[in-house]
Amino acid sequence: MPSAADLDEIERAFATHGSAVQIELAQLADPEIGAMANARGYRLVSFENVLGRALAGRPERVASPGIEVRHSGEEEFERWLDVVAAGFAQPDAQGVPTHEEFSREVIANAVRDLTLAAGVTRYVAVLDGVIASGASMRMAEGVAQLTGAATTPPLRRRGVQTSLLAVRLNQAAAAGCDIAVVTTQPGSKSQQNVQRQGFDLLYTRAILTKAP
Repeated sequence: MPSAADLDEIERAFATHGSAVQIELAQLADPEIGAMANARGYRLVSFENVLGRALAGRPERVASPGIEVRHSGEEEFERWLDVVAAGFAQPDAQGVPTHEEFSREVIANAVRDLTLAAGVTRYVAVLDGVIASGASMRMAEGVAQLTGAATTPPLRRRGVQTSLLAVRLNQAAAAGCDIAVVTTQPGSKSQQNVQRQGFDLLYTRAILTKAP
């Protein structure tokens, strides 16, 4: 259980920036944490699913016809960022909607900072000669975290995300990772895509927020 003093300090720090505090509460956590958050004025706004799969052997590297998946270098970072930001700015409507809504500029700035700070590997999927999607992957201590996958809306439902997923799983296994994990919105197309690639639900987390 986090202490009241710790939460007081966190809430004051966020309040100085006029920002809400967000708790991501896994279903496996002590139920008393949820009761405490409710008593402090937090409210439930959404859910997220965390899925994972073992990387025994080398997962099959499958690409849909007409799609090329490759690493994205520094020379095309701005193009990669533009594609990812455009995709996240127009989320897929299938499944439980995200509780967050940001402008394309805000998304681009956040993705830029996180990508450069976290040491991720970037990928693009090229469909019929056009960069249709971008994604990234971070590997640490045998775990491959699949992150930042987004496709421009006109090119969705063409197998782009499946191809990006298959290539990253193959390369994570080749790099010695034992497990791959990914976060999706419940019931989303992204969740369906990763489950078809052997991912199982590890846990659901409730998103709780408190206004400053």
